[in-house]
Amino acid sequence: MNRILLASAFLFSTISTALADEIPSAVPAALGQVPAAVGAAPKASAPKLVEPHLHIARSNVAGHARIALTFDACMGQADERILSTLVRERIPATIFVTARWLKRNPAAVAVFLQNPDLFELENHGQNHIPAVDTPTLIYGIASAGSPQAVRQEVEGGAVAMVAAGIPAPHWFRGSTAKYDLSAIGQIRAMGYRIAGYSVNGDGGSLLGAVITEKRIGSARDGDVVISHINQPTHAAGEGVAKALVDLKAKGTQFVRLQDVEDTGDDKTTE
Repeated sequence: MNRILLASAFLFSTISTALADEIPSAVPAALGQVPAAVGAAPKASAPKLVEPHLHIARSNVAGHARIALTFDACMGQADERILSTLVRERIPATIFVTARWLKRNPAAVAVFLQNPDLFELENHGQNHIPAVDTPTLIYGIASAGSPQAVRQEVEGGAVAMVAAGIPAPHWFRGSTAKYDLSAIGQIRAMGYRIAGYSVNGDGGSLLGAVITEKRIGSARDGDVVISHINQPTHAAGEGVAKALVDLKAKGTQFVRLQDVEDTGDDKTTE
């Protein structure tokens, strides 16, 4: 009985496949077009993506690790739990802002500008589109898809920053922090250093408070930490704030990217 069922299933599959192959090929013939070659058309290969690492010069002082805190402000609102901690504890950080976030958060932007000794503001793009110059999806987000669109994403973010009274940026970090090598070359040619990272603090703001605190607390001398400052309803923000206070109590030296030498792979800072 099992053999009969298997044979029937195989026969049905064969017939279905044959029909499927015949129906598409009949359409262009009816339209006077050249039929497609037999078999499925090969899919375009996905671009090779990299997620660059970035490290800063170490302090090499026992008990005083040097760490660069970087925060992405993608969309949404400012996370006051993190922002107030940075200001209250006088902890410097580099904030990557999109044009979309700037438009929605003038009060937070004012706080940044009122504390130039703490905050370095850099470019996270115009519309939070991955800086990849061929069409693809990254975490479900459509990439820029062309060199022209990559340029627009970078330049649009910079224009919005200057319009908001922020100094012209020197660093760029694209949405998802993933790139293809040709886009990296293009962005570098535009005069930007590209900000990778070495510690993913909050998993895109999707982690819980405890694990976020643990991840950021594990940062070592020379690390660059990435977290998010635009998700005030996510538990991760609580963990970020707690980790910052704990690290400061341990004697951690916090620096902005503009204040220290750095080394990035994939030719992101050369």
